[in-house]
Amino acid sequence: MNFKQSFILALKSLKTSKMRSFLTMLGIIIGVAAVIILTSMVDSMKQLMVDEFESMGTNLITVTLTGRGSNRTVDPEDMLKLVEEKDTLAAVSPNITIPAYIKNGNENQSVTCIGTGETYHEINNLEIDNGRYLSYIDVERRQKSCVIGSYIAQSVFEGTDPVGKTVKLNGNTFTVVGVAAEKAGSTQGGQDDRIYLPYTVARTLTFMSRISNFSFSASDKEQLDEAITDIEDALYKVYQNEDYYSVVSVSAIVDVLDELTGTLTLILVGIAGISLLVGGIGIMNIMLVSVTERTREIGVRKSLGATQWNILSQFVVEAATTSGCGGVLGIFVGIGGAYLLCSLMDMRTVITAGSVLLAFSVSAIIGIAFGYFPARKAAKLNPIDALRHE
Repeated sequence: MNFKQSFILALKSLKTSKMRSFLTMLGIIIGVAAVIILTSMVDSMKQLMVDEFESMGTNLITVTLTGRGSNRTVDPEDMLKLVEEKDTLAAVSPNITIPAYIKNGNENQSVTCIGTGETYHEINNLEIDNGRYLSYIDVERRQKSCVIGSYIAQSVFEGTDPVGKTVKLNGNTFTVVGVAAEKAGSTQGGQDDRIYLPYTVARTLTFMSRISNFSFSASDKEQLDEAITDIEDALYKVYQNEDYYSVVSVSAIVDVLDELTGTLTLILVGIAGISLLVGGIGIMNIMLVSVTERTREIGVRKSLGATQWNILSQFVVEAATTSGCGGVLGIFVGIGGAYLLCSLMDMRTVITAGSVLLAFSVSAIIGIAFGYFPARKAAKLNPIDALRHE
């Protein structure tokens, strides 16, 4: 009996006992579906976070200073001078984040205010939907100008054009010069619920003598590592200790994210793999029952000249077919489940061919591995004893 005949016989066996076959495949179906769903959820979450980081700009470099006393400080002017001296750096913006309240009718609405330089929107890929961004004059002359997010524009100005109008932040009146384009669905507390004002003004409002956060933009993505080195060298000359500052790029964060999600994927796949092992045990159990039920058939085949290899291959193919059919059903269940869960969580569904292929391959291998022992038992049956079996 060749492989084709064994495969056809295996399909007929599955059709004969549909319910038993389905229950046998259930562990494999659940295992394969679990692998696909879990890997899809991790990949979808990773893609969401990567998109979030990359929306800030792939050339973005964030610098945080912890300082070392009044004798060793770095001012915005020092950072601007560094950009002028280094070809690897394109722009820099000081950043000051302050909590604030904006007057909305008779109520005060909490909002995040960010004091920035005139190049902040270029560095962080912040597009302006209406009006303009802060200018050098706004920063230099400490003008009370601001750019508002789309959520602020909708909640405070309720559809009217906010450009040229004023808003009150912590009791101070600011003129709206621009509206940032929507980035995160215009939700409260998100990226669209922000107000950008000159860092010189924010510095005055918070009575902050030092600025500890800066955003740099590398001239080119290929020069990102060199740009980071230039910044670190400049800061080391001032502080003489690497513990007093940190320089992090978006690309480095994405690399760390890839590593973490890769580890998480392996852990989740390992957990889901337990279901596949349970399914394999179910296949081995049902194949042992099948060998017992078909003992006389095995005896007849052996008496007619069937070799041990013929019997072994027949039962291994049957086990692999059962497992493979369960794997195919599991793929459909897994893909459907992944799309359903991602849609409920408002995420873009990411299903890789590798995860599908991995799940199906493991299911087929498990079918062969767990089907081998019953097949070997069938192949070693004595034909005379098999024919006498009741």
